Amino acid sequence: MELITGVGATGSALNAQKTRLDLIAQNIANAQTTRSADGGPYKRQVVTFEAQLANRMARGGQGAGATGVKVASISNDPTPGQKIYDPRHPDADVQGMVAMPNVNVSTEMVDLITASRTYEANLSVVKAARQMAQKTIDIGR
Repeated sequence: MELITGVGATGSALNAQKTRLDLIAQNIANAQTTRSADGGPYKRQVVTFEAQLANRMARGGQGAGATGVKVASISNDPTPGQKIYDPRHPDADVQGMVAMPNVNVSTEMVDLITASRTYEANLSVVKAARQMAQKTIDIGR
């Protein structure tokens, strides 16, 4: 039996947003990386979330219900990056064009703020649940 309903779901959301924050930081750090391990420019990585479902039928409930969120996949963004003219760059092709990563720092900053606010909101849920549990314990004294 879960003492504070919903804290498990909130905990999974915190873990998912932490993964998202890590990927955003990695994208920003590699915004100018023109040569990665596979030889081309760095590819922006994106995270996909998926709802976790629990079968409540076994516990006497009805059907399945959402019990949290998990990271379904981490994939490369397929959009192409810019090509800039810089014939002196070590990664320039024969025409002097350099393939840049498909990372837009402005977009990453917006994603960073969104993920950060979502993380903060989930922390507030945990704090409120903790306070309610404490008040319940205090009533029983």
